[in-house]
Amino acid sequence: MKLKKSFLAIPLSLSLLVPVQGAFAHEHGNHSNMSGSEAVATPAAELRSTLGHLLSEHAYLAVEVMRNGALGAKDFEASVGALSENTVDLSNAITSVYGEEAGKQFKQMWEEHIGFFVDYVTATAENDEAKKEEALKNLDTYREKFSQFLETATGERLEASGLAEGLQMHVNQLVGAFDSYLAKDYEKAYEYEREAINHMHMVAKGLSNAITDQFPDKFEQTKAVTPAVDLRATLNHLLTEHAGLAVVAMQQGAEGAEDFEAAANALNANTEDLSAAIASVYGEEAGEQFKTMWSNHIGFFVDYVKATGANDENAKKEALENLDGYRAEFSKFLETATDGRLKSDALADGLQMHVEQLISAFDSYVAGDYDKTYDSIREAYAHMLNPAKGLSGAFVDQFPDKFKSMMPEEMPKTGMGGTADNSMTGDYIVFGLILAIFASMGLVVRKKLQQN
Repeated sequence: MKLKKSFLAIPLSLSLLVPVQGAFAHEHGNHSNMSGSEAVATPAAELRSTLGHLLSEHAYLAVEVMRNGALGAKDFEASVGALSENTVDLSNAITSVYGEEAGKQFKQMWEEHIGFFVDYVTATAENDEAKKEEALKNLDTYREKFSQFLETATGERLEASGLAEGLQMHVNQLVGAFDSYLAKDYEKAYEYEREAINHMHMVAKGLSNAITDQFPDKFEQTKAVTPAVDLRATLNHLLTEHAGLAVVAMQQGAEGAEDFEAAANALNANTEDLSAAIASVYGEEAGEQFKTMWSNHIGFFVDYVKATGANDENAKKEALENLDGYRAEFSKFLETATDGRLKSDALADGLQMHVEQLISAFDSYVAGDYDKTYDSIREAYAHMLNPAKGLSGAFVDQFPDKFKSMMPEEMPKTGMGGTADNSMTGDYIVFGLILAIFASMGLVVRKKLQQN
């Protein structure tokens, strides 16, 4: 399927997977003296970020496709198109590292495994247990074949057994999300969806670690797993997930769907993850302040949805004005929190893009222009990589001692979220620090409130 032009505008270059030799030499020649922005933007970091983006988006879109297929939803075909575009992007990424033949092999296997999930959906609709079992068996065969493919491609830096274990988790999560949704256990369905998204970031971590070890010169001897890159990857995860879940909640709100409350709860759980990280470092007050601000901006989107349902143009305009006020205020807080490392004007422009993408995804969905809907969804998902990169760079620059590299002595042998992935680096340290920038912002808010 031809990639849609609107998606081509996204500022994400797959060519960064294998940078032109020496292209970043002036930035990364001395890795021990990197600034924060350089430490989170190495060639290896770009690889991990791109894989995390595309693999997690695959999980997100796959859940959408399976759910839409079961419901016979009007946007089913458009969701399939978006998932197909994601496959093309992933295949291009593999091609850029391993060449045309490997890219074609990857694409064929990847499309097959998507097809087996569709077979499961179709068999479920037909109430055909035999076909459901056949689809699961085909997925089992696929994971063995695909695991062997990756083991060979990485020169056995990843082991097929660990890869197969991770792939089984992927299958269980997508099937679990689908089965739970049909059983109307919507809370469980969205829990599985969030697990599937998170799991694919673990896949990206292991796979990028193997690739950079395999081709060190192509990645200028930089590493895909460092505390600084972990920070960026975590923000990639939480912020892209926010965009994806926000779209779903808005759509389900417009439809008055039974799962709206569960969709909103999943979005709230994403907010809780951000807020809990802040509270664990700076205390409950800072965590609650952040949660209030973040929840407010989600609330303004909900106001827009409600106004659309009521056909109230004045209320829609008010919601957009509230979002405009929020982005200006939020941007100023971030500039202050980072001691000017991030500029409020640029931040406000980025937040405006976020607002426009979510509103576009919603408005086009309501208007029945589903191709445009999924263009906007993919743009919104990808766009959140930009604030993740900027925020992580500013934070590392602000607190460099907290992000000194602590690399493992041996590379783990799994790239698909298996048990061996747990020892890759100092994740617990990073998790305790990842959103201190937001906590700092929360403290600024408290000071502002006290002044007022």
